Order: sequence, then structure tokens, then C-alpha cells
Amino acid sequence: MTAFDSSPTLNVWRALLALAVVFVLLATTGWTAVRHQRGPGEPGQAALAAWEHARIGGRELPDPGSPAGRLSDFFASIGAARAASLADRHPLVVGNLNGAPVTLRYRANRVALTQARQVERWRMHDSRLSADGRYEAGRRMHRYESLLSAGRQILAFDPSGKGRVAEVFGDLDRAQRVSVIVPGVDTNVLTFEKTRRKYTAPVGMAQSLYSAERAAAPRVRTAVIAWADYTSPTGIGLEASTGRLAASGADRLVALTGALPGDARVTLFCHSYGSVVCGVAARELPGRVGDMAVAGSPGMRAETTTQLATNARVWAMRDRDDWIQDVPYLEVGGLGHGADPMTPDFGARLLSAAGATGHTGYFEPGTESLSNLAEIGVGSYLTLSCADGESACRSGIYGAREV
Repeated sequence: MTAFDSSPTLNVWRALLALAVVFVLLATTGWTAVRHQRGPGEPGQAALAAWEHARIGGRELPDPGSPAGRLSDFFASIGAARAASLADRHPLVVGNLNGAPVTLRYRANRVALTQARQVERWRMHDSRLSADGRYEAGRRMHRYESLLSAGRQILAFDPSGKGRVAEVFGDLDRAQRVSVIVPGVDTNVLTFEKTRRKYTAPVGMAQSLYSAERAAAPRVRTAVIAWADYTSPTGIGLEASTGRLAASGADRLVALTGALPGDARVTLFCHSYGSVVCGVAARELPGRVGDMAVAGSPGMRAETTTQLATNARVWAMRDRDDWIQDVPYLEVGGLGHGADPMTPDFGARLLSAAGATGHTGYFEPGTESLSNLAEIGVGSYLTLSCADGESACRSGIYGAREV
């Protein structure tokens, strides 16, 4: 090898070329699906403007961006009746306030979903919209009807743009262990749940994990959050190759984990681009986040777990048929997300993903990947299946369960 062959400049150009080739491949083989989905304006912004000028009992309402503790104190001070009145009058604000009582948020989001469903009913018959626009309105209307089904606990909802939503499975107020599923690209209100390929969507992932956790530790009170409350990239293209959306998603994830009720231990399960969000959020996460598990990760915008600057244990798994392994694991000029979390040098605890198929099969019931994720979620580590078939991933962890 000559000095020219090993020059830093040439290596940078090679890296950029590798990225360009991969993104062209992604775009031409169907991995990139650019589907611009437009919602009915920006109702979230209008709701915030109305909140800013509202009063309750002569008092100004708190800034929605206030710390969770301050918002919690505010709702405690006004009493249940006035809090319910605010939820009914300002559902899109109250339903998304970290620090508001969980049950109040559920109530507010039912009101917001009911209103959003009515808007989409009108849009379905609006002659000013194109046929595609009316069809899209119908899809949204049916999604909102599903989210309004009895017993569903919607922790966050905003129909603006492509839509954001989060749902809780279990009793969040009483949980000893809380699991948060952070999904990847093409996650929005329409893809939040699916009938076909159920376990590739956030709701199916959460339902599967919640059932597996209860089976793994029946006496541990668990709750699982299907968290699609950030704006994810559309398709696997240039938008997904940068950290811009991950940065804003990380802010929202930090706010969520810092505002969860009680003192439950929290585990993050980060799939695909969701692992980029988790990586960016890592250094700001509260201490109650004890574990972070990534599956099918394109990188965490770090070269090692040390660079993540978190005290949480970092776990990683990848199915051998997952196409994500073909994406270059590097970061050049803002493109790419850093080292492969599956490499020994990264420092993650490597888990078996046996039974999973492809990039979206990690939460399928009956797989070793789901079993491993559930064991981490309930704090049981000694029965985990490591990627090496031995016990390297369990080293240094004492006690079968931490609750």
C-alpha cells in the first residue's frame, strides 16, 4: 500500500463514495419509500396558541415547556374538577403534557381523537380535496376510530403533519418496570398499528413485549409504552442518514423518561433508526434508565458505548438476514451514524436474535430475540441468550433480577 492509498483525504472520499452507492442502492431496490403524507394543517400549534391565552380560576396556565415537576404541582393545585375541565377544553395540550397525571392525559387524548375523527369525516367528503386526499382522510378517520376503542390508553396524540402518538399497555402509575419502544423510519399515526405483519408496527411490538414480560416475571408489575411520539424519517434515504430528526426525537424521549410517574426502572428498546434517537438521547437520560437495547441498528452516532456517556447498560442484537448490516457504519460530514453496535470494539452486550427474520422480526412471539428483550425489560439477566452462544453478554451482572 502506498502513502497515497492510505491518505486521510482519499479515505474520506472512499467513505463518501460508499455512502452514495448504498443510498442509490436503497433508492433503486425498494428500500426507500418516499410517501409524503399531509395532515389537516397544524392543529397542535393552534391548540398551543389557545392555551397561552386561557385562564383557570383567574390563574394563567403554565408554559407547556415547563419542567414536569412544575406541571405536576400545577395540576395538583387546581383539583380534579378543574383539571378535567382543562383536559376537555384543551385536549391537544393536556394530552401531551409531561407532568400531567397519566389518567388525565388519557382522558384528554380521547377528546382530541374524537375531534380529529370528526375533522377527517368532513375531509372525506370535501370536494376541494383530490381523490387521494379524501382517501387519506378516510384512512386517518379509521385509525382514530381504532385508537378510540374501549380500554386503550393513549399517552400522547397530535394529528399535525404525519401525526404522532404513544400508547401504554399496563398500569403506568403502579409499574415497577417500564419499557419504552422507540421505533424507526416511516413511523406515524397511520403506521402506528397494522393488521398484517402486526409485530412490525409499534403497537404490535408493545403488545408482544408486554405479554412476554408478564410471562417472564408474573409478579413484576410492568408497563410498556409504544412510543411513536417523534417525527421519524420518511423512507431509508438521505433524511434517515443524518441525525437531524434523531436530535429532536431525543429531546422528546428525554422529556418522556424524565416525567414518568413513580420510581420505576426504565428500559429503552430501540429499533432501527430508533437506536439513533436513543444514542443521541443517551447522555441526557435520567438515571432511572438502566438498560438500552438496540435491534437492527444503523449506528448510535457514537464509536463506542463510552462515547454515549450513559450509565445504562447497552445491549445490541441483529438478525443475520437483516439488511441493515449492509449500510456503511461510519459518520462523514454528518452522514451516517457511526460504528456498528454489533462489533466488539463498540462495547455493547451482544444478544442472540435467533428466530427473528429480517429487519422487522425482532418482536415476533416465539423468537429468542423477543425472549431476550423481555428478560431485560423485567430485570432478569442470568437466562439471557448471548450472541456468542456462551455467557459474555451477562458478565459482571449479579443477581437474576433487579426490581
